Amino acid sequence: MRSVFREDHEQFREQARRFIDKEIVPHLHEWEHAGIVPKHIWRMAGEIGLLCSTVPEEYGGAGGDFGHSAVMIEELARVNATAIGFTTHSEIVAPYIVAYGTEEQKQRWLPRMVSGELIGVIAMSEPGIGSDLRSMRTTARRDGDDYIVNGQKTFITNGGNAGLMVTATKLDPQAKDLTLICVEEDRPGFSKGKLLEKIGLKGQDTSELFFDNVRVPAENRLGEENQGFKYLTHQLAWERTIIGIRATASVEALLEETIQYTRDRKVFGKTVFDFQNTRFKLAEVKAQVTMLRVFVDDCLAKAMRGELSAEVGAMCKLLGSEMQGKLLDELLQLHGGYGFMSEYKISRAWVDARVSRIYGGTSEIMKEIISRSL
Repeated sequence: MRSVFREDHEQFREQARRFIDKEIVPHLHEWEHAGIVPKHIWRMAGEIGLLCSTVPEEYGGAGGDFGHSAVMIEELARVNATAIGFTTHSEIVAPYIVAYGTEEQKQRWLPRMVSGELIGVIAMSEPGIGSDLRSMRTTARRDGDDYIVNGQKTFITNGGNAGLMVTATKLDPQAKDLTLICVEEDRPGFSKGKLLEKIGLKGQDTSELFFDNVRVPAENRLGEENQGFKYLTHQLAWERTIIGIRATASVEALLEETIQYTRDRKVFGKTVFDFQNTRFKLAEVKAQVTMLRVFVDDCLAKAMRGELSAEVGAMCKLLGSEMQGKLLDELLQLHGGYGFMSEYKISRAWVDARVSRIYGGTSEIMKEIISRSL
């Protein structure tokens, strides 16, 4: 047992692993072809407490901590089910509502998010603005007791299944301040675009969202006006650490699979593992991922103590995502031509990992954040 986890975390891991191996792994190829995970899987996960584990008990959650969150992230990464959008829903959207929502909002949305009945998204990214969130063009104009929302969002994880959009808007199109408005999918004027085709994470329903004079009651505003950017950045250290946690678990799992593959695969009359070059490559991956694991677990421990800084969160994402790309590439090479076949987990993991250097802030943005502390 790693020292960062308690016994209750490991019990939760056993529960999560059983569900993932039984209900998710057998269907991954099917969902990748469909480009979306059926909603009933969300409800099944919610029924046994696998969603929104950090939500307080009074709103239907388990009242867990980041350790429980990390367990679920790792177990999905272990089987290369990172396309399943549970993490965005549970570890990004729900915490925003817990942190900044009114009591009425929490009672209205959180229990249904915990159960998997209501799937949440963060609607930030827009066409053409990249990481420059302050340049977004989606607006929310006050009209009596309502806001009128207009704009477009893109690259939205869980967009196809989404029932609640925590939407970043501007009250003044010329200003840089952001305001978060929660938009339910059944509001007139709101629509979803087709599922976007991606090179990886094919089972994840990523889509565009459109807001055409969507009337939303002012009571759907999350937090105060013009404070949205502060709210979004307040959670970013943990969101970036999530990517580091996921990356480390992915490399560890694929390392074990590659060791087994090279022991079984024979060329020139002996196993691939018998070649010194193979053993040396595997040894390098083992050493590097072990070093990464120690750092990532320390970041997780800091998050659990409430001591995770923006700089350390950026380091966790930068090192995790960059090393994941490098190390999975080494492991894929050891599979030879089979590593290029989609039926092998290593090929899908290698492609899926590429986006980790982009979303959550690019590697270049992480370097900029870290450099500010120098």
